[in-house]
Amino acid sequence: MTDSTAEAEYIIASGAAKEGVWMRMFLIELGVFPNASSPLNLHCDNNGAIAQAKEPRNHQKNKHVLRKFHLIREFVRRDEIKMCKIHIDLNVADPLTKALPQPKHEAHMRAMGIRYLLDRL
Repeated sequence: MTDSTAEAEYIIASGAAKEGVWMRMFLIELGVFPNASSPLNLHCDNNGAIAQAKEPRNHQKNKHVLRKFHLIREFVRRDEIKMCKIHIDLNVADPLTKALPQPKHEAHMRAMGIRYLLDRL
């Protein structure tokens, strides 16, 4: 359990960063992207989580976050991950994390390419 939204988003971003870096290294080793040199863009709609990922020192707000989640800072420092701010209205992952008004939910579903089965007929 987390104490704040920023902490929850930071922990989620840390997991996404680990998965992204692993996938990138895997694809480089396969020879799919042998010259991949630019950092992966990790989109986040929470300024607090972005600040924690970029901040190299610990402080009161993140002192209780487990050390394993701070690996994202190393990825940012080594230029493997670039934390990018995304406006909450453009964050298509929102329907996967919370209830939204129907029009916004449907807009995000379209952005992800999710369609109702009956729409294909």
